[in-house]
Amino acid sequence: MILTVTPNPSLDRTYEVPSLDRGEVVRATGERVDPGGKGVNVSRAVTAAGRRTVAVLPLGGPSGALVTELLDAQGIEVAPVPIAGVTRANIALAEADGVLTKINAPGPELSAAERELLLETVRRQSRGADWIACCGSLPRGLAPSWYADLVARAHAAGVRIALDTSGPALLQALRERPDVVKPNAEELAEAVGRPLATVGDAVKAAEELRELGARSVLASLGADGQLLVDDAGAWFGSARVDAVRSNVGAGDASLAGFLVAGGAGPGALASAVAHGAAAVQLPGSVMPTPADLDLGAVTVTAEVPVDRALKEPAS
Repeated sequence: MILTVTPNPSLDRTYEVPSLDRGEVVRATGERVDPGGKGVNVSRAVTAAGRRTVAVLPLGGPSGALVTELLDAQGIEVAPVPIAGVTRANIALAEADGVLTKINAPGPELSAAERELLLETVRRQSRGADWIACCGSLPRGLAPSWYADLVARAHAAGVRIALDTSGPALLQALRERPDVVKPNAEELAEAVGRPLATVGDAVKAAEELRELGARSVLASLGADGQLLVDDAGAWFGSARVDAVRSNVGAGDASLAGFLVAGGAGPGALASAVAHGAAAVQLPGSVMPTPADLDLGAVTVTAEVPVDRALKEPAS
């Protein structure tokens, strides 16, 4: 079982538009409403893969109730943490050429009692879990050290933990040695404090995160592919993508693919790449099913193309 923890979930509304013209009336050609938040997306992808998951979420207000309703409809077990605030609602505008514009609301502020209830719910639900995936930004009321505390508690309970966050929350959690961290290129560049222009730059940055405590680093490089750096070395994975429809949740689908395939080694990297490639070819934040995956389009190699320039250099 994969337990996911999303401290700042959301209700995500995605509009497909021909193009985005600032100051003009833009008519959408498609619309979706999905339960959102990085951990929520991981749970949705794990469920789509046919594996059990439980999603721990602080939820409040009408948008929180709708998140629960949508997840229930998808057969996802929810462990809600009731809060006085209202769950945030986010908007994504997906243009026909693949460009995505996102507007993320700040979300509610958790009280001291709500913070403790969230930790207690994670502790209770983690019994028997193979992995805990802690994902996304921290809401107001949670200190940057919150993830570090959660990693320490998970390891004390003998549960492996994957962390997908950024900024001070990521850096502070590294000291507790999370089993996997999953930054994208921009988050990786931010963590090491310098721009990344090549795949080799990304490898060096991932190695630095390992020196700071991460046991393995699964780095999403967008259209350039993905990296896995661990005790055994580095692997590079990429996949053929015919057309990008929406990249909302693609990184979350990749993390789910990595975890359901064991969470270690080149086979898990191939699964991560296949899930991410499938996700970007689906509308909104739809998570891929096994029928959507094309492992034949995936290449994983230990011969990392370190001199290859990143299509979108991270800074």
